Amino acid sequence: MAGLTHQFLSVTVVLGAVQLINGYSFNNCILDVNSNRTHFNCINLKDKNMTAIIHDLPRSVTSLTISKNQVWHIPNNSFAHLPWMQNLRLDHNRLRIIDQLAFQNLHQLQSLNLSFNNISVLHPSLFVDLHNLTFLSLTNNTLKQLPGGIFSATLNLNTLNMSQNLLTNFSGITESLSHLRNLKKLDLCFNSLTSLSSNVSLPTSLTAIYLCRNNLSTLGCEHSFLGLIEVLDLSYNSRLPTMAFEGVDLGRINYLRLRSTSVKVVAFLNISNINAGSVDFSGTGLKNDRLLIELCRLLKTKVKWIKNLHLGINGIKNLTTDTLNYCPNITGYLDLSHNELKFTNCLHFLKRQTYIKGFNAEHNHLTTLQSCKTQTQNTAFKYLEELTYRYNRILSVSSHAFYHMQNIKTLQLNINTIAFLHHEALKGLTKLETLRLDNNLLTDLFNDTFEDNVKLQTLNLRNNRIAVIFNGTFHRLGKLITLDLGGNKITHFQPSGLDGLKSLSKFYLDGNNLKQIDSSLYRVFQGTLTVLDLQSNMIRFFNGTEIMSPFQNLSALRDLKLDGQRPHGLTLLPRAFFRGLHSLKSLYLTQNNLIALAADAFDDLTGLRFLTLDSCCVGVTKLQPGVFKNLRNLTILIVENMGIQNFSKEVFGNLTRLSVLHLNRNIMQSINVDALQNLTKLQYLDIRGIPLTCTCQNSLLQNWTRNNPKVQVVLLYNVPCQHDAKFKFYNFDSKVCYIDLGKYLFLSTAVVIFLFTLSPILYVKLYWKMKYSYYVFRSWFGEKWRRLREEEENCEYDAFISYNSFDEQWVMEQLIPNLEGNGSSFKLCLHHRDFELGRNIVDNIVSAVYSSRKTICVVSRNFLQSEWCSLEIQLASYRLFDEHRDVLLLVFLEPISERQLSSYHRMRKVMLKKTYLQWPGSDCTNPMQAQDLFWNHLRRAMTTGSRLKTEESLKCDVCVPAESEETKHFETSDENDYLLQKEN
Repeated sequence: MAGLTHQFLSVTVVLGAVQLINGYSFNNCILDVNSNRTHFNCINLKDKNMTAIIHDLPRSVTSLTISKNQVWHIPNNSFAHLPWMQNLRLDHNRLRIIDQLAFQNLHQLQSLNLSFNNISVLHPSLFVDLHNLTFLSLTNNTLKQLPGGIFSATLNLNTLNMSQNLLTNFSGITESLSHLRNLKKLDLCFNSLTSLSSNVSLPTSLTAIYLCRNNLSTLGCEHSFLGLIEVLDLSYNSRLPTMAFEGVDLGRINYLRLRSTSVKVVAFLNISNINAGSVDFSGTGLKNDRLLIELCRLLKTKVKWIKNLHLGINGIKNLTTDTLNYCPNITGYLDLSHNELKFTNCLHFLKRQTYIKGFNAEHNHLTTLQSCKTQTQNTAFKYLEELTYRYNRILSVSSHAFYHMQNIKTLQLNINTIAFLHHEALKGLTKLETLRLDNNLLTDLFNDTFEDNVKLQTLNLRNNRIAVIFNGTFHRLGKLITLDLGGNKITHFQPSGLDGLKSLSKFYLDGNNLKQIDSSLYRVFQGTLTVLDLQSNMIRFFNGTEIMSPFQNLSALRDLKLDGQRPHGLTLLPRAFFRGLHSLKSLYLTQNNLIALAADAFDDLTGLRFLTLDSCCVGVTKLQPGVFKNLRNLTILIVENMGIQNFSKEVFGNLTRLSVLHLNRNIMQSINVDALQNLTKLQYLDIRGIPLTCTCQNSLLQNWTRNNPKVQVVLLYNVPCQHDAKFKFYNFDSKVCYIDLGKYLFLSTAVVIFLFTLSPILYVKLYWKMKYSYYVFRSWFGEKWRRLREEEENCEYDAFISYNSFDEQWVMEQLIPNLEGNGSSFKLCLHHRDFELGRNIVDNIVSAVYSSRKTICVVSRNFLQSEWCSLEIQLASYRLFDEHRDVLLLVFLEPISERQLSSYHRMRKVMLKKTYLQWPGSDCTNPMQAQDLFWNHLRRAMTTGSRLKTEESLKCDVCVPAESEETKHFETSDENDYLLQKEN
C-alpha cells in the first residue's frame, strides 16, 4: 500500500508535466525530424511483412524509405492509407512479388525506386494509379521483359532506369514507352539487348538513352530512330561494329560514348553525320601517335574548334610534340586519364593548344613533375585553369614545375606518393585558388613553398607526414579560407607558423599529435575562424582547475570538434575551458573518457545548437543538475552510451528549444517523466538500448510514450523489458500501479465525513475509556504495576481515599480519625501524604489504586467537577467491572440531584452495582446515632473480600434525603494540574 500511495502521489505531482510534453512512436519506422513529419525511414528491419511495417504510419506521409529489409512481397493496397505520398523508396530489399494493386491510391506519387531486388515479373496494371509519376527505377532486378501497357497511365514519367536486368526484347520496351510524351531519360545499361530493332518509334521527348554493357552486335534501327537523341551511351558493347551506324541519323547527338566497342572511330566519323566534337573517344583503341594523328586530322576537317577531347582509357604511353598539333583547337578540357603516360614534359605536346582550359592526367604512371623554367619553348597556357594529376605515382615535384601554367586556378596533385615538393615548385602560380596535396608523403613545408600563391583559398594537405609547421609557412596566404592539415603527425607549430592566415575560416587539424591547444597561435584569424577540427589528437588534461581558455578570442567560431583524443581521451574538462565561444553552434566531444562533467562545463556556450557526447565519458553515472542550464538554444543533444544511471529534472530544465534527444545505450533502469517536463519543443526521443524495467517505477513513462502525439519515441514497440526480452516495455501490465482517482477521492471524503460525524459521539461515550486505557497501557510495563497485580493479597494500604480538596476538612476531621483512630487499625493512602515525590501523577494514582484493597470515593458536587477524581473512580471501576474485584466504595457527602448526576454514566453504573453510603446531614432526627451507624457500615465494607460474589445492588440509606439519586456518564473538564485541582 505504501508503494501505491507513493505512486499515486507521483501521478498528481507530474500531472502538469504530462500535459506539457507528449510522446508517440511507430512499430518499424523512424520519422525524419527535419521533414515536418512527412518523411519516414524503415531500414534494416527483420519483419518480412510489408503491411506490418507501415500499417501505423499517418496519412500525411509524403516520403517513405523502406530499404535493406527482408521484405519479399507487396500485397494489394499496401499503401492505400498513404494517399499523399510523393516519394517511395523500396530498394535493396528481397522483393519478388508485387501484387497488381500494390500501389493503388498513390495518385500523388512522383518518384518510385524498386532497384536492387529480385523482381522478375511486373503486372500490366501495377502502375495504373501512378498518374503523377516522374521517376521510376527498376535497376538491378531480374526482369526479362515488360508487359504491354505497363506504363499506360504514367504519362508524366520523365526518367526510367531499367539497368542491370535481363531484358532482351528492345522492341517490346519501345512499345511500352511509345506513348510517354514526357520521357527524357532511359537507362538500359547492363542488360542483354542484341539490337535496337523496333517497330515503334521512341518517344519524341526522349533525349538521353544509355545502352552500355549490353550484347549489341548491330543497331538495326531505321534512319530516324535516334534522330532526336542528344546523349547516347553505347560503351562496353564489345561486338558493336563500325558499320552498325551506317545510315543512322545521329545529327542531334552532343555526347556519344563508344568506349570498349569494336567501332573504328575514324571510319565511324567518315560514315556518320554526328558532330565530331560530341564523341567521347575514351576507350576506342587510340593507343599510338599514328592513330591519334589520323583522328586529329579528320576532326580538323570537320570542325575548327572542339570543346572537349576525351582520350582516356586508350593505353597511350607517350605523346610526341606534334601529336595533338593536328587536332582542332581545344577550348575546354583534354582528358588523358586512365592511360599509361610516364611523362608529360611540361605539356609540350600541347604547345599549339593555347586555348585549353583544363587538362586531366589522372590514373597514369607519372613519377615526377620536372621543372619547366629551363625549357626552350615559350608556350604559355593563358587559358589553362584546371590541372589534375591525381592517382599517379608522382614522387617529387621540381621547381617551377608549372612555369608555363601561371593562370591555373585549380591544381590537384593528391593521391600520389609525393615525398619531395621543391620549395619553388609552385612558383609563379599567382592565380591559384585551390591546391590539393592530400594523401601524399610530404614531411616538410618551407616558408616560401606557398609564397606566390597569394589568391589561394583552399589548401588541402591532409594525410601526409608533416610533423612541424615552421615559421612563415603560410605568411602570404592572406586570402586562404580553408586549411586542411588533418591526418599528419604535427606535434606543434612554431610561434609564427600560422601568421598570415587573416581570412581563415575552416581549419582542420584532426588526426595529428597535438598535446595542447595554444591560444596564441590563433590570434591572426580569431575573428574569422568558424570551423576548428581538433579531433583524434593527443590533447589531455590532468586536473579540472581553471585555465585560460584557448578559445577566448575565437568570437566567430561555430563548429568545434574535440572528439576521440588518443589514446586516453581528454579525461577532464578544465573549468572555463569553453569561455569566449558565445557563437559556437556545434560541439563534438565523443570518445573522450571524461571521468566527470562539471555543472558549469558548458555555461559559456549560450549559442550552442548541436551537442554530441556520445561515448564521451567513463564513470559519469549521473548528469549534474544544471549542466545544460545555459544552453537555451540547443536543438539537438546526443548523450548516447555515457553510462548514465539516472538524472534529475534540473538536468534538462532550461532546454526549452530542444527538439532531438538521444538517450540510447545508457544504463538507467527508469526515467522520470518530470525530468523532461520543460522540453516543450521536443520532437524526437531515442531510448533504444536502455535496460528499462517493466515495473511501477516506469508506469508514468510508459503512459507518456504511448498516449501523446507530439514527441516521437524511436521504435518504442521494439524496446524490450529488462527482465525478459520477450515482453515489451510499451505494453507491460501497469494497472496495479494506479489508483482510481475518483474512487479514491470518494472513499477518502466518505471516511472524513464519517469520522467528523462520529467524533463527537466517541468523545462523549468513550473519552474516559480511551483515556484510561492509554494511562493503563503507559503503566503496564512498569515494574511497580506488575508487582502490584501479582501481590494483591499483600496490599500496602487498606484503602485509597479519592476526594476533592474542597472536602479535605471532612476527610481530615471525620474520615481519618474514624478509620485510622478510635480503635480502628486501617491504613489509608492519601495523596498529599503518601504519593511519591517526583513521580508522574498518573503513575502515582495507578499505584495507589492497585496498592489498596479498596478505593473510597468521597463524592460531592466538587468531586464531580474534578478530572483527576474522575480518573481515580475510573481506575477503581475498572477493577470492579473488568477484573471482578470488590474494591470501590462510594461515600456521598451531600445530596446530589438526579439532574446533576445525569452526566455521570460510569458512577450510575457503580451505584446500581455496589453498596454506597450517604453521610447523614444535620437534617437527620438523630445525627449522632446516624453517624455511628455510617462508620460501622463503612468499616464492615472495608473488611469484605475483594472478589465479587454477588451482582445484587445494595443501597445503605443512613438518613438519605427525599430526592432519589442516580448517576450517569461523567464528562471531564480540561485536564489541569493534579495538585492544583486537589489542593485549591
